[in-house]
Amino acid sequence: MELYPIKFKPLYKYRLWGGNKLKTYLNKDYNEESIGESWEISDVKGDETQVLEGPLQGKTLKELIQAYKSEFIGGSVYATFGEEFPLLIKFIDAKTPLSIQVHPSNELAKERHNSFGKNEMWYVMQADEDAELIVGFETEIDKEAYQQHLNDNTILEVMHHEKVSKGDTFYIPTGRIHAIGAGVLLAEIQQTSDVTYRIYDYNRVDAATGKERELHTELALDAIDFTYHENFKTAYDTDANRTNTLVHSPYFKTNFIKIEGTVSKDYTNTDSFVIYMCVSGTLEIQYKEEKYSLQNGETILLPATVNAIELVADQAEILEIYL
Repeated sequence: MELYPIKFKPLYKYRLWGGNKLKTYLNKDYNEESIGESWEISDVKGDETQVLEGPLQGKTLKELIQAYKSEFIGGSVYATFGEEFPLLIKFIDAKTPLSIQVHPSNELAKERHNSFGKNEMWYVMQADEDAELIVGFETEIDKEAYQQHLNDNTILEVMHHEKVSKGDTFYIPTGRIHAIGAGVLLAEIQQTSDVTYRIYDYNRVDAATGKERELHTELALDAIDFTYHENFKTAYDTDANRTNTLVHSPYFKTNFIKIEGTVSKDYTNTDSFVIYMCVSGTLEIQYKEEKYSLQNGETILLPATVNAIELVADQAEILEIYL
C-alpha cells in the first residue's frame, strides 16, 4: 500500500503540574484534569501512538516501521536506528513549574538504563505574563558549590531564569539543567527517551500518590554539565514562505516555516521522515490528489517516500522536523 501523510492519535499524560491549555489553546479532546503532556508521535514502549485516520488507521508507529522500514523512516535513519523510532514529539502545558531536572548523555543513559539520552528543544507557543523558563546556571559554578546550594535549599538562586513569549526557542542538550515554568505552553522535540533525573521539586506532594516525588540527586551529579553560557536562547529568522533554520543538532533538525500563500517542498534528497508541528493558524497539505488539513496544535508525519508537496495557508506557522 502506498504511504501517505499520517496523523497519530495523541496520548494524554497526567502531570501534577498540568493545566488545561492543551484543551483551551490547542483543542485537544480529553476529559481528565491536570493533563500536562500530549504525546503526538511516540515509540516509547507501552506508549506507542496509533494512526488516527486513513487506510492505516489503528496501526502503531512501531508496526509501520516494521512493515515499511526505510520507505517509512528513510534509508539512513533505518540503518542507524533499525525499528526504534528516534524522536518523541510532544506539546507541554505547565500550569505550575516543572521540577528542576537534567537528562543523561547517550553514554550514561545506555550504561544505566539501556536507553537513548535525551537531547531536546523547546518552542514556546504561548506564555502568560512574566512566565519563565529555567535553563542552565546564572553564574560560574562547580560541583561542590552546586551541592552546597542543593543542601541549603537555595538551588533556584543559581539557576538562569528567563522570561519568555511566543516563538522563543531553546535547545537543551543532555547535561544542561532546566525546567519549564508556570504558565508556559510549548512544543517539545526530543530523542526517544523517558529518562529524567529530578533535582529539585519544591517539596511538592503529588495528589495522586500523597507523596513527594522521588529525587535523583546522586544520579544527576554525574550527568550535569557545569559549563557557564552567557546566552541560552536560539536566534533565528522568521521570513515568510522560506525554510528558516531553527535548531540543527546531531539528533534532529528543526526549521521554522511561516506560510502566507503557497509553499512548495521537495524532499527527494532528504533521506528521512519529516514531521510538521503546527504552532499557529491552519494550513492545507496537498500531496498528489489528496488534501490534508493541519491546525494549531496538530502534528503530521510525512513518510520518507512522500516527496513533492504543497503547503497552503492564509497565514500559518509550522516546525519542520527531520533527521
